[in-house]
Amino acid sequence: MTVLVTGGAGFIGSNFVLDWFAQGTEPVVNLDKLTYAGNPANLEPLKDSPAHVFVHGDISNRELVRHLLERHMPRALVHFAAESHVDRSVHGPAEFVQTNIVGTFALLEETRLWWEKLAPSERDEFRFLHVSTDEVFGSLGPHDAPFNESTPFAPNSPYAASKAAGDHLVRAYHHTYELPTLTVNCSNNYGPYQFPEKLIPLMILNAITRKPLPVYGEGGNVRDWLYVQDHCTAIRQVLERGRIGETYNVGGHNQKTNLEVVNAICALLDEARPHSKIRHSTLISFVKDRPGHDRRYAMDFSKIAIQLGWAPSETFDSGLRKTVAWYLDNPDWVAHVTSGTYRHWIEKNYAHRGEA
Repeated sequence: MTVLVTGGAGFIGSNFVLDWFAQGTEPVVNLDKLTYAGNPANLEPLKDSPAHVFVHGDISNRELVRHLLERHMPRALVHFAAESHVDRSVHGPAEFVQTNIVGTFALLEETRLWWEKLAPSERDEFRFLHVSTDEVFGSLGPHDAPFNESTPFAPNSPYAASKAAGDHLVRAYHHTYELPTLTVNCSNNYGPYQFPEKLIPLMILNAITRKPLPVYGEGGNVRDWLYVQDHCTAIRQVLERGRIGETYNVGGHNQKTNLEVVNAICALLDEARPHSKIRHSTLISFVKDRPGHDRRYAMDFSKIAIQLGWAPSETFDSGLRKTVAWYLDNPDWVAHVTSGTYRHWIEKNYAHRGEA
C-alpha cells in the first residue's frame, strides 16, 4: 500500500510526510515542484529511507501524474501542493491560478481517469484528500460566529479565490463522478520548516538579527493559530475515517491579533537570547496594510471533534515555544532559505510600505 502526496517538500506537506513515517512504515510517493518554498532539506531525515520516493515534478504535468498513479497504485492521494502566500498573490496572481486551479484540475482529472479503471473494491478503498484554507470563507467581524463547514465562500484575495476554486472542483468531482474526496479547511499553521515569508518565522528571524518587525496596520488582524503537528494528526484521521464527499474545518482554538503574536515571540526571544538593555519588542514597526487584508478568521471545528474525536494538543503558548526553539536550533536551515531571492522578496514587499 502506498500514499501519493503532492507538495510534500513544502511547510505543511513535509511535516505531514515526516509525521507519517513517525507513525508507521507505509510508503509515500512525494511529488513536489520545488518552487521557492519547497525545500528538499525539510526531508533530510528520510534521505536513506527506501519507503520515501521523491519525484521532482509539477501537478499540472498530467503525463507525469498519470505515470505515478499507474506505477504506484496509491490507496490515497493527499494534495498539499499550492501557492499559499497572500502577499505574493497580490503581486502576481497568475501563478496562483495556474497551480491552485489548473493544477488541481489536472490532478483531479488524471486521478478520475485512473480511478475509474480500478476494480470495484479498489475504487471503494481509494481517497482523494484536498488540503485547503479558512481564507475561502472571507473575513469575520469582531463578534461574528466562527466559520463552519456551511459558511458561504467569500474569498477576498487572489490566493483565497484560487483555493476556493480548487475546493469547488474537488466537490464537483465527487458529486459528478463519485470520486471519493475529502477536504480539510485549516486555520493559520505555524511550526518547524515554515518558509519565513509568513508572520511567525519572519518575526523570529528578523528579531534575532535585530531587524525591524513589520506589522501591518495597527496589528489588530485576528487569526486562529494551529500548530502544524496538530493539523497533520487531523489530516490522518480524516483520511482514515472521514465521511466521503464531506469537508472538515480544522482550527487551533487560538485567536490572537497579529500584535499579540509578535509580542509573544519577542517575549520568548527575550528569555532565550536576552539583551541587557534592549527588548526585542522595541523592533516592532507598523507599516502600511496590504490591500484587502481580512480582519478576522476563526474556525468552528466541532464537526471533526464530534465525528472523529480530534482536538488540538498544543496551546498557542506551547506550540510557539517549540517553534521559536526550532528556528534558534536550526541556523543552517535558516541560512539556506534566506538566500538572495528571499531578501529580494522581503525588500519588494515591505521596504516601500512606509509607516502605518
